[in-house]
Amino acid sequence: MTDLATTTTTSLNKFEKFKAQKDGLAVKEEIEKFASLGWEAIDETDRDHRLKWVGVFFRPVTPGKFMMRLRLPNGILSCEQMRVLAEVVQRYGDDGSADITTRQNIQLRGIRIEDLPEIFDKFRAVDLTSVQSGMDNVRNITGDPVAGLDADELFDTRELVQQIQDMVTNRGEGNSEFSNLPRKFNIAITGGRDNSVHAEINDLAFVPAFKEVEEAGGEMTPSSPSSPQKVFGFNVLVGGFFSAKRCEAAVPLNVWVSPEDVVALCRAVLEVFRDHGLRANRQKARLMWLIDEWGLEKFRAEVEKRFGKSLLGAAAQDEIDWEKRDHVGVYKQKQPGLNYVGLHVPVGRLFAEDMFEMARLAEVYGSGEIRLTVEQNLMIPNIPDSLLGTFLTEPVLEKFSVNPTLLTRSLVSCTGAQFCNFALIETKNRALKTIKALEAEVELTRPVRIHWTGCPNSCGQPQVADIGLMGTKARKNGKPVEGVDIYMGGKVGKEAQLGTCVTKGIPCEDLQPVLRELLISHFGARLREPAAV
Repeated sequence: MTDLATTTTTSLNKFEKFKAQKDGLAVKEEIEKFASLGWEAIDETDRDHRLKWVGVFFRPVTPGKFMMRLRLPNGILSCEQMRVLAEVVQRYGDDGSADITTRQNIQLRGIRIEDLPEIFDKFRAVDLTSVQSGMDNVRNITGDPVAGLDADELFDTRELVQQIQDMVTNRGEGNSEFSNLPRKFNIAITGGRDNSVHAEINDLAFVPAFKEVEEAGGEMTPSSPSSPQKVFGFNVLVGGFFSAKRCEAAVPLNVWVSPEDVVALCRAVLEVFRDHGLRANRQKARLMWLIDEWGLEKFRAEVEKRFGKSLLGAAAQDEIDWEKRDHVGVYKQKQPGLNYVGLHVPVGRLFAEDMFEMARLAEVYGSGEIRLTVEQNLMIPNIPDSLLGTFLTEPVLEKFSVNPTLLTRSLVSCTGAQFCNFALIETKNRALKTIKALEAEVELTRPVRIHWTGCPNSCGQPQVADIGLMGTKARKNGKPVEGVDIYMGGKVGKEAQLGTCVTKGIPCEDLQPVLRELLISHFGARLREPAAV
């Protein structure tokens, strides 16, 4: 019996109350009805909340035009799938666009409720799903963008990520076992050495590690044989998250698992969180709050009980010993004669014509596969040496560069106030304009990661940036204006850490000279020489 079942209704927050009344997945069977009713006639709780269980998000700032969020495990999709998404976006003209997210995913903008049945039919035809992509569910599962391509990788994450998704979502059909978590839940798994998935900001993360074990699979002890096996697996981190209330880096669970046990451990952790996670205060419902209340040892013991066998202690060290790579540019694959090319997508924004072009490039030059990164960029793998030169002359690469400027290269932005009702400021367009102005003023010798997020929910992840900008309300000349709080000190890759807020309430209109000074004083930027007259 779960803790939820024994909790009095009066102690539940309003979200738990409406979930208790009707499971979010129930709306799967009501899509036709919703389409015929129109958005204004749908029950408000169904429209504003339960539709998120099938990846459909009502946005008050664009009434009648919904957002759709896909599930793209490991950020991989085919050219056929990209064309279907492009067709959906194209239908909505000027209102249609797509955003690559910081979880290797795609969100579609401008969707009308009347078109949902046809859209879901199109998705099914190419094996796309949006189920359980919002609200209190496991979000898109991230993995190495170069899985299976990188000669230096320790493990190809693709199959494991797909297996976790299949377990969580019942192969994309929806799984009521995991559709009522206390809060959202992020899972990441990396098989490379550079922490490409930002493991530290996930509720549950697996990082590569070698462990000495006995031939029978048990943990080494002083009385063990003198010739142990060094076996590949993963150290496990738990509890990382960002929220308006609190931000925490994941902590070691003191567990090492073999690849064969990763899915089972995911299930065990999710069951513990589902059945014992805190549900009274929604601001204190993420996994780390439960770990705080119980202590790490009790949490580990309960996970072990659900896992069904003894958990091995963590390996002494993990294999994250490289600085973070962004995969923008041209790179040799481990397959002889093949290359992957990372294209920079400015703040992750795509329009229908862009999406059709990406599908064409993948089909003509590669194997038809497209990959997304947590930096909101896009990769085309499997391009033969013989076609690479021609690929690099494609006109679309003027927009989606393989060699962007150093500030533009590492720019990340959330959706912002243009489409998101939580955002306190406009982000994407402002981010591009600000970076362009800064690059006209200063020269740099290395990339500087600048992340924008429109509100404290931190979808733009400012805490992992060199310079993070979080939307807020500021004051100037006694009047309220759009502003930002500035974060610094975030580090990704080896020895990752979260940044902290160093300055509050800078009006956006005054931000450019502040950023210029930060780039000069902290990142070695130099002012450009005035242009000769």
